[in-house]
Amino acid sequence: QHMLYRESGLLGVSGISNNMQVLLESTDPNAREAVELFCYRAACELGALITSLGGLDAIIFTASIGENAAEVRGAICAHLSWLGADLDPAANNGHATVVSAAHSTVAVLVLPTNEEAVIADATRALTN
Repeated sequence: QHMLYRESGLLGVSGISNNMQVLLESTDPNAREAVELFCYRAACELGALITSLGGLDAIIFTASIGENAAEVRGAICAHLSWLGADLDPAANNGHATVVSAAHSTVAVLVLPTNEEAVIADATRALTN
């Protein structure tokens, strides 16, 4: 159980860290592999969900990685370019809310969240 919850995922693949920012800043090939695998798997899962939904209007990136890792957003959308999820590089690397290119057929947005507040609200709902 410890291995499943503490030593797998990004850390298990990279052998370095479970922190995406640390991996993005690393020059270690295992860090690059972990980031690439993360992006590929995220795109695969999104592709599966799109099939269930019967289409896609928008992709919304949020939370720590989605808000702060332009490289990750870019890599995920590159895997989804067949959908028309094209990014505007300047917007993606800046602090824009809408990061999709003008010609993109899928809107791509970055929305900030307060993860701690969401966790606190969920905990409060469970305990009341």
